[in-house]
Amino acid sequence: MVLREVPVENMARPLGRNEVIGLLFRLTIFGAVTYFTIKWMVDAIDPTRKQKVEAQKQAEKLMRQIGVKNVKLSEYEMSIAAHLVDPLSMQITWRDIAGLDEVITELKETVILPVQKRHLFQGSRLLQPPKGVLLYGPPGCGKTLIAKATAKEAGFRFINLQPSTLTDKWYGESQKLAAAVFSLAVKLQPSIIFVDEIDSFLRSRSSSDHEATAMMKAQFMSLWDGLDTDHHCQVIIMGATNRPQDLDSAILRRMPTRFHINQPSMGQREQILKLILENESVDHSVDLVDVSRETDGFSGSDLREMCRDAALLCVRDFVHAQNDSPSEDFIRPIHQSDLQKAIGKMKKSKMAGGHGGLLHAALD
Repeated sequence: MVLREVPVENMARPLGRNEVIGLLFRLTIFGAVTYFTIKWMVDAIDPTRKQKVEAQKQAEKLMRQIGVKNVKLSEYEMSIAAHLVDPLSMQITWRDIAGLDEVITELKETVILPVQKRHLFQGSRLLQPPKGVLLYGPPGCGKTLIAKATAKEAGFRFINLQPSTLTDKWYGESQKLAAAVFSLAVKLQPSIIFVDEIDSFLRSRSSSDHEATAMMKAQFMSLWDGLDTDHHCQVIIMGATNRPQDLDSAILRRMPTRFHINQPSMGQREQILKLILENESVDHSVDLVDVSRETDGFSGSDLREMCRDAALLCVRDFVHAQNDSPSEDFIRPIHQSDLQKAIGKMKKSKMAGGHGGLLHAALD
């Protein structure tokens, strides 16, 4: 029907009730279809959207736990905040680390003291906590434990930064995430940005590096130096690695405070064994001095695994005794023979290259 053939009275009359309802119903259906179509297209273009939403919820929950209020965070800062660790929820303290008294003392004096006694250092730009701390040494010797205990004892906000957090498939997003790491740390200061296995993230740059990776490293190091613009900024970047030779020289310059966490000596192994077996049922005949003498080359992680194997031997004997005589109702304590068997098993594993044996030999 041509428009001019429509009677004027039909064009001027108001819509009826049923026509209005029908029109609203069609508009609602059209709007719903459009919304879900756009949502589906956005999800198809960015498959990580659900993970980002979950990360935002996790970040908001963690921010409430650590008591941070009235702090506005950007979308990128929310993604980083999902990796916050509440210091009060950490179970690691200095008492849980044995054999590293000298390192702990120096950490307390160089890292924690300038923060806790800030009023004593306000008039000096030299007497400030270091901007970077590097923990290096063979694996399994307590580097990560020291980082956690430092954050716990100092009351720092702890950002457990993982390289995968800063990688994104969209060009330029990695640089924005790297910037968000530092802006978030400044908002939450005093804080520690901890990067475990930092050599895999900030290794020596070369011409073969991908452009996005090179730009992310450059952005990270540029912002790291930017922290020095405010000498009262209480943000510390702490890294742990067992391959310090792979780190970029520019990164080493930014981490002037370095602690070598070496394999424990005989006396240190004895202290570690005492700590591990402190709350365990141990026979009075066990000679920890003799055990520490026979475990030359063992790391703290090796010693813990060895003690676990010895305790499992007691459980196995209990299970076999239950099968033979159900009246047996207690697990016997750990004997010297159990530890000897566990030492032999661990040495065979290390000789075969298991449990980091080859890596220990390479670092030694």
